[in-house]
Amino acid sequence: MALDKKLKDFDNALSRLEEAISKTNTYKKQEEYAFFRDSTIQRFEFTLEIAWKSIKQFLLEHDGLECRSPKACMREFFSVGYLNEEEISLLLQMVDDRNLATHTYHEALANDIFSHIESYGVLLKRIYGLMVSR
Repeated sequence: MALDKKLKDFDNALSRLEEAISKTNTYKKQEEYAFFRDSTIQRFEFTLEIAWKSIKQFLLEHDGLECRSPKACMREFFSVGYLNEEEISLLLQMVDDRNLATHTYHEALANDIFSHIESYGVLLKRIYGLMVSR
């Protein structure tokens, strides 16, 4: 089943993201901070990519809904009742941050995105658990 493969990939990506988040708490020098920050942002980008594709497949298989873009899939996931208003707001912010991180690079922007990643990881883990339990 396509969803099983996507969820396995999502789980692996989440593990990698959590690893990066935990390592950023151990840096000792400024140059280590920049390396870990950038690595964590990269892992966030690919985790969100896998997450929205998992949501897309989940909605198709469980609710018969098709969506074609990350934000459309997130909104459908909310409209079906899997997320509350606070969660969908954070999820849409994640997509915006991923798009900014992918297409531009500025130190201030990287620091801002990085400051949100831990809360993003918590929500992504909740979404993963929700999909696995269905």
